[in-house]
Amino acid sequence: MTESNNVNRRQFLKSTAATGTGLLILPSGSLLGANAPSNKLNVALIGAWGRGRAHHNPIATENVVALCDVDENNMAKAAEKFPKAKLYVDWRKCLEQKDLDAVICSTTDHTHAFIANWALNRDLHIYCEKPLANTVEEARVVRATYLQKKHRLTTQIGTQRHAKPNFERIRELVQDGAIGELTDAYAWGNRQIPRPGYLPAEGEPPNHLHYDLWLGPAPWHPYNPGYFGGCLAWNMYWDFGSGQIGDMGSHTIDLVWNVIDADLPTTAVAEGDPFNPDVTPVKMKATFDNPANDWRGPIKVNWYQGGAMPRSPMGYIDLNKIGHGAMFKGTKGFIICDFDSRIVLPFGDDADMTYYNRRDKKDVIPPLGHFQKEWVDACKGDLKTHCDFDYAGTVIEQMLLGLVAYRVGKKLEYDGKAGRVTNSTEANALLSKKYRPGWTLHG
Repeated sequence: MTESNNVNRRQFLKSTAATGTGLLILPSGSLLGANAPSNKLNVALIGAWGRGRAHHNPIATENVVALCDVDENNMAKAAEKFPKAKLYVDWRKCLEQKDLDAVICSTTDHTHAFIANWALNRDLHIYCEKPLANTVEEARVVRATYLQKKHRLTTQIGTQRHAKPNFERIRELVQDGAIGELTDAYAWGNRQIPRPGYLPAEGEPPNHLHYDLWLGPAPWHPYNPGYFGGCLAWNMYWDFGSGQIGDMGSHTIDLVWNVIDADLPTTAVAEGDPFNPDVTPVKMKATFDNPANDWRGPIKVNWYQGGAMPRSPMGYIDLNKIGHGAMFKGTKGFIICDFDSRIVLPFGDDADMTYYNRRDKKDVIPPLGHFQKEWVDACKGDLKTHCDFDYAGTVIEQMLLGLVAYRVGKKLEYDGKAGRVTNSTEANALLSKKYRPGWTLHG
């Protein structure tokens, strides 16, 4: 497509959006809308097996035109379901396929930000499994690229538990005043996967596995089969993941983030296990100061993992019974929850609930529906999803800043607008990382 055609397409998109015609042109050139001749996306699935299997059925009604996986055996199994797709082992070559409209990224965490940013740079809709990034800089780069293009592209991060109705019930309770004025929020995860350090060399990669492409931008580590067998085999290592935060932490902090409508924090402080240069901490606590917004005052957001836990508001409530959960503290009580349930605990002699402005049934937030389908439908319609890269990029930036605070061992003052720590040069150096030659975040 020529530059003039690109300009004309952008202008047409603006005009149709302004007139409310509901017509959308996909990057491949297809027209979509109520009266469109075609209503299917041309999708590339990058990371075709493993977590990628969760997307097989949701996209089976679309045109799956490309599959990419560094393991040729796994890709062959996915190709049985999508026999018309072109096959790739290198996601960079996959993204050059000219007829693509949308991309689903289900790869290892250390390639997420790369694939997401490259896809956005090619004007492709993208669904990316969590976490969106492994460093603060990666989160900021991808979020900034999306914000430049949000009027024409749809994004979604893979925190699919967000579709559970309990998320919105908790939001309603807090924002409608069931616990008074919100002052603190807590989230925790109890998963504990200790690792001593990077694995030693053991054998050679099998012929069907492109190990160098699996490493991608990460520093070179010798092959060891122990890195394979699912995300829990590799995501505790600094070069491949962000441990609990990138794993279940992304789901659990979502319980809080969906409620508090927060921007970036002004401070971060964390403590935990002794620092290991190879492996992320099992046990850690991080605390952030998040500024006030238009419906609440400033609050502290607290994250606990690997056995660290907040104090229970009452002795007869054992928070340890909730493996992954959240708690909200207000001036009149607490809300304690997991993904599927919640309890309201009024606290104090004047906590009579008369202050609670319960909303009418007609104002209850409607169900989200199927999480992946929301993204597919948004690609063809209003472009709006619940967990776009603005929402997801902000929360993962905060959480990754907590890991930086843990590594530095001091309270950090953070300028969210500039993306810089104002009181530690050591911390600023940890906001980003170097990549292997030939790999760039800005492709």
